[in-house]
Amino acid sequence: MAALYNAGEVAEMISDAGVTVHDLGMSSNTELSALWRLRSLMRARRFDAVHTHLYRSCVYGRLAARLAGVPVIVGTEHSIGETHLERRRMSTGVRLLYLATDRCAQTTIAVSETVAQRLRQWGVPGGKTRVIPNGIDFDRVAFDQQARSHTREELGLSEHHRVVGVLGRLDPNKRFDLLIEAAAPLLDESTRLLLVGDGPERQRLEGIAREHGVADRVVFAGQRSDVAAVLSAFDLFVACSKQETFGLSVLEALANGLIALYTTCPALEGVDTDRAVEVPGEQEGMRAALRKELDAARPRAQVPRLRELYGMEAVTERIDALYERLLANRGEPLGQGDAETAQAARTAGGPVTGQGVHG
Repeated sequence: MAALYNAGEVAEMISDAGVTVHDLGMSSNTELSALWRLRSLMRARRFDAVHTHLYRSCVYGRLAARLAGVPVIVGTEHSIGETHLERRRMSTGVRLLYLATDRCAQTTIAVSETVAQRLRQWGVPGGKTRVIPNGIDFDRVAFDQQARSHTREELGLSEHHRVVGVLGRLDPNKRFDLLIEAAAPLLDESTRLLLVGDGPERQRLEGIAREHGVADRVVFAGQRSDVAAVLSAFDLFVACSKQETFGLSVLEALANGLIALYTTCPALEGVDTDRAVEVPGEQEGMRAALRKELDAARPRAQVPRLRELYGMEAVTERIDALYERLLANRGEPLGQGDAETAQAARTAGGPVTGQGVHG
């Protein structure tokens, strides 16, 4: 794997699993020397496939792979919203650069049909897109009673508290201000709101909690990587984003056994479960839903269908099938519907060696 900059915790986890991580140490978006370093790395390792994730790695990685002569080049798009791409405003320049380097790839994977539709509207040819969702390691986010008790104690919460929790970057799109305002009248001696994450909105959100007189009942836990532990500390999960491309945190909460209230979650389209409740993106409607679930106090339970759809093994099999089919055709673009099943996958002999590029 190659990380263009800020390799971080994910790269450390991958390295611990025995996979070599190359950190290119980019310091700016226009560091063109990184393109040649990537090309040299790909040529030296003679990869069969290069798979890029996120905007910067798609721009640099797809072009470097083409220059290195890699036969299979695939990109995955996670974060194309209605107005922003990974917190970048969708300017003409951003769009044209993305589309220009997309011509180097045979396929672009969209993590949801919502993302696929936005890619097509943006100008990516429909025949190039494949919908393959993010995979979830269900064991990694499973409920843990011991971790629940430890995390609550660490954050000043007791087992007697009812905890409404959110997990994510504190930025305007997440609309945590809406949640604080909706939840404020419901927060009492036995009910707390726990926000896990950090970001530019934190100071403003702390001010909103003070304005509503609930500063002592809203806990800001900051950035944490122990996802299973903090989800286990919750009793009810809420996601109130203005827009989402997938909704990973909602699925992780459900995998932990929680009830999840959400305003938008493309990953749940077509999934029939009463464990996930779509709620209005305004105060009164959200407050009513919060009150109803807090009063009901439903116990933890699983949604088996989610594992079938989003289990890591099922998702990686689909991606492997795509690699194999593309390699069998020596990188030629696939026809609509090809490589969607494992039956069409195993047509090339030997294992596929690949390089992931993350920006």
